[in-house]
Amino acid sequence: MNKLSRRATTAAALTVLALGGTVAATAPASAATTRAAAASYNGACGTGYKVIDSTPVGNSGKVFLTWNESTGKNCAVTIRNTTGAKIYMSVELNALVGHETTPVRDAGEYKSYAGPVYVEARGHCIEWYGVIGNASGGDSGHCG
Repeated sequence: MNKLSRRATTAAALTVLALGGTVAATAPASAATTRAAAASYNGACGTGYKVIDSTPVGNSGKVFLTWNESTGKNCAVTIRNTTGAKIYMSVELNALVGHETTPVRDAGEYKSYAGPVYVEARGHCIEWYGVIGNASGGDSGHCG
């Protein structure tokens, strides 16, 4: 804390004391306590799946994209930053195969995550998308 901040804090405390109040000591909030917890991958896709990308879903969480080299499948899961009351959530995964594509989706009222969903994607590009309440996010790419 710099000298000016210390003086202002001291002056404010003296004013409170002069008016008959009490002053409680408080520590400044750290950056970690003021920032929302970030979602982390929870392993929902299973053994052999590695996270290859993630996309924010507003400020509510992330949709994670994983790949399993041995099976040639992608998997996606939408995860909230913090578990809470049930809320509408969804995850969608789509292998872009020519002009005809059929996304795989899981949607419902969940406390912590939606999914996992899987697509056979070896040799194709993919799209992934997630929703948590009114927030949404998605991306495409990872062709191969």
